[in-house]
Amino acid sequence: MSDPHERVVFAAAHVVAADERTVDWDATLAFRHHLWSHGLGVAEAMDTAQRGMGLDWPAAAELIRRSAAEKAGRICAGVATDHLTGEASLDDVLKAYLRQLEVVQEAGAQPVLMCSRQLAACARGPEDYAKVYDTLLDNVSEPVVLHWLGTAFDPALAGYWGADDVPQATRNFLEIIHSRPDKVDGVKVSLLDAGHEIGLRRALPAGVRCYTGDDFNYPELIAGDEHGHSDALLGIFDPIAPVAARALRALAAGDTDGFHRIMAPTVPLSRHLFSAPTYYYKTGVVFLAWLAGHQERFLLLDGLQTARSAEHLAEAKRLAVAAGVVEPELAERRWQQWLASR
Repeated sequence: MSDPHERVVFAAAHVVAADERTVDWDATLAFRHHLWSHGLGVAEAMDTAQRGMGLDWPAAAELIRRSAAEKAGRICAGVATDHLTGEASLDDVLKAYLRQLEVVQEAGAQPVLMCSRQLAACARGPEDYAKVYDTLLDNVSEPVVLHWLGTAFDPALAGYWGADDVPQATRNFLEIIHSRPDKVDGVKVSLLDAGHEIGLRRALPAGVRCYTGDDFNYPELIAGDEHGHSDALLGIFDPIAPVAARALRALAAGDTDGFHRIMAPTVPLSRHLFSAPTYYYKTGVVFLAWLAGHQERFLLLDGLQTARSAEHLAEAKRLAVAAGVVEPELAERRWQQWLASR
């Protein structure tokens, strides 16, 4: 029987840019080893790594292969359809998913079936989602994670699972999971709605995990209640990895109060980084990695370092210092350096 305090936790990891078009592979892989060293799994080539916002499929495929080859802990990786261009049919979407699934499985990473903008655009209803996902689940070699990314993170995913109404979309989603529970390790939910996640979690088949993607309410969801808990696959665990690791060790030891005490200062930081427009949270994540000394430049692919204002970044620095996720003197030196370079 597993430890009731045990959690499976992944940090969705960012990429370090060499310039606005290319990845600094050495620094990127070093950061993954930083996450593994704290006992966290790495969620590779997800939206935190700028999938669909600067990281194209060829670079994502290389990232997946390189990270999986060096893995020193758990690793999962995103499977999507982002190499498609122009209008796509349902068959095109399915073939695109299968192509990426093959790459991830051959690399030795656990697949995360990400939401597809192209599927959202061409699907006519829940039956089309069921057709695509049922076929994908027929082709997986191990149980996978199904990812539900909300419109706060990607407006192009409106109506996913065949309904604009979230309760109906949830029922459609659950039908797919209940039809093949042996092929689903868990679901990753990023709707920023704790109540919805708890309801979904309780409706999952036995043995199917709920990986919270709620960067607003993660401590309470991970701690759980008398009916269960969420595991985690979170972008915020990229910048707060050392603090999160300490909190999770407290939870594993049965010290729930200690878990909440350690995690509490990170929540204002996370809510600030993920404030609207939420899809620009990557800018703050990389900013904090730079302030913490994990990379030499504050730079993102496609120039996304300019997506947040100086005022937003100043508040991110203040909250990061308060949460204990950056060293104050180094952070202040780098902050002054950045101000002087503007």
